[in-house]
Amino acid sequence: MLDSTDRRLLLALERNPRTPVALLADLLGLARGTVQHRLERLSADRSLRAHSTRVRPSELGLPLRAVVTATILQSERDRTMRGLGEIPQVVECLAVTGSDDLLCHVVARDTQHLHAISQAILSVPGIQRTSTSVVLEEPIEYRIAQLL
Repeated sequence: MLDSTDRRLLLALERNPRTPVALLADLLGLARGTVQHRLERLSADRSLRAHSTRVRPSELGLPLRAVVTATILQSERDRTMRGLGEIPQVVECLAVTGSDDLLCHVVARDTQHLHAISQAILSVPGIQRTSTSVVLEEPIEYRIAQLL
């Protein structure tokens, strides 16, 4: 579990992920070494994802987003996940409960490109069935600060 200092540290990083460790230490009233140690621990225990930049797919020429759900053969799960991982436009894939096994976020140039990606997904070993929904808008972007 995160303690109050971890939460304050993560909130500061949520506001500005590029804040240097020395400035974080000043903002939180902690020693630089303490902040560095906490960041290393949070990264090691996966509370803090690896430093990354969330690039809008539209800036890469991929304005169309879709959610693809899939039912898979459980005996082929590892092979299926490797196959999906080889499709660059599959930007995220979650194992879920319910009538489907996977929920994948996909990006594409246009509907023809999305169709080609859907066909590539269907050709992955272990995929039995898919359903695709096009994202119309993102009224609530990914957020976490309100929970810290």
